[in-house]
Amino acid sequence: MFGMGWPEMFVIGVVALLVFGPDKLPDLARQAGRFVRTVKQMAENAKEDLGRELGHDFSGLEFRDLDPREVVRRSLLDDEPAPKTPVQKPLGAGEKPPFDSEST
Repeated sequence: MFGMGWPEMFVIGVVALLVFGPDKLPDLARQAGRFVRTVKQMAENAKEDLGRELGHDFSGLEFRDLDPREVVRRSLLDDEPAPKTPVQKPLGAGEKPPFDSEST
């Protein structure tokens, strides 16, 4: 969790016990639990609001899908091969390249 192991969490617990004392520590733990629950609920509500605003096309949208790194990773690691472009032979001596009057 957050790159911390059990030894780090134990040290944080001992420091919290020393700083706040055994009387206030349970109340602080309850407040921290309420805060985490409130943040989770706010994130879930924001996710539902975003899904409702975007409509049915994006109803299964995850926040991870909005991350540009995830989009690039998905497109690069996609199992489907990219469509191949036809290979054009080089122009011969004196041959003019194709010209499209609508493109200029």
